[in-house]
Amino acid sequence: MRVDDERLWNFEQSLWTEGADNYREKVDPEVVMILPRPPFAFHGSAAIEAVTSTPVWERAELTERTVSRPHEGLIVIGYHVRAERDGGPGYAAWCTSTIRRLEHEVWRVVQHQQTLALDHG
Repeated sequence: MRVDDERLWNFEQSLWTEGADNYREKVDPEVVMILPRPPFAFHGSAAIEAVTSTPVWERAELTERTVSRPHEGLIVIGYHVRAERDGGPGYAAWCTSTIRRLEHEVWRVVQHQQTLALDHG
């Protein structure tokens, strides 16, 4: 069963704007992440902790969206994110995520990468 694009992007955006419990629910325990801070390459619980220990963004706009479905139950997305929270600096990055289906309507992020936008916007 294909997850439709609107649900897919709502799923990804929720990882930017909802809390740690949402993140733990949607990210696979074997996830690999590349984040723009040391040690840069994260795996498993270290990756989940790296993201859940940072404040959530109040707003996140995902643009320049692209979707690939290379295999049944596997989705790869790429996008530009501009995230903001009141009273703090904004954040802009180019991202990829790989999401796999575990069972009907149950999806988990198995890979995520962020590259800071060079123009910061």
